[in-house]
Amino acid sequence: MENLEQIDKDIKDINAIFVTHEHIDHIKGVGVLARKYNIPIYANKLTWDNMTKIGEVKSDLKFHFEKEESKIFGDIVVNSFGVSHDAANPQFYTFECDGKRVSILTDTGYISDKMIDYVKDSNTLVYESNHEENVLLSGSYPWKTKQRILSDMGHLSNTDSANYLTRIIGDNTKNIYLAHLSKENNTKELARMTAVTTLESKDIDCNNRICIFDTDPELPTDIIEI
Repeated sequence: MENLEQIDKDIKDINAIFVTHEHIDHIKGVGVLARKYNIPIYANKLTWDNMTKIGEVKSDLKFHFEKEESKIFGDIVVNSFGVSHDAANPQFYTFECDGKRVSILTDTGYISDKMIDYVKDSNTLVYESNHEENVLLSGSYPWKTKQRILSDMGHLSNTDSANYLTRIIGDNTKNIYLAHLSKENNTKELARMTAVTTLESKDIDCNNRICIFDTDPELPTDIIEI
């Protein structure tokens, strides 16, 4: 609520919640918001089946949104697409309106050609740059956890993220939000430096053409016009 207030928004401005997968860092508070403010929740069936920890949600607030499906909400077209992550049936979303597209892509161990097709040339992209591989490998996480993060069902390293980004950015891409950074195995500076260095090596101008934004899960980002 406090973060919404900082950008002059109210919880009542939220018309729907789109769930990507059942991991707790993505669904914590979802049930409370739905029950208290009557906000509908959209998720695919397998995710609903594995999301019991959010508590009871009224049937008229529970909606299915299956992978590779498209739905219209007013003047916004929402598309879902699958990713590679260790969850029941993870998916992310694109939002299109008036010829502009915002895409969200985090929580994936790699990016397939099909994923790229969904998010390529988005005007704005919220995009994973989870960890610096050397920091992760030398850190205190158990080896099993490190293997999980580094696997094809885990998360994108800064290097992999930046390399995929060179294939995703198109002529219409203006804003990149580097997201889902590990507090233990990454820094905003490392993620940004890797992205900028890699993009500029492909002659993609990060000063005038592309704006790269840092994100923090505990702080709101500025509102921009797309």
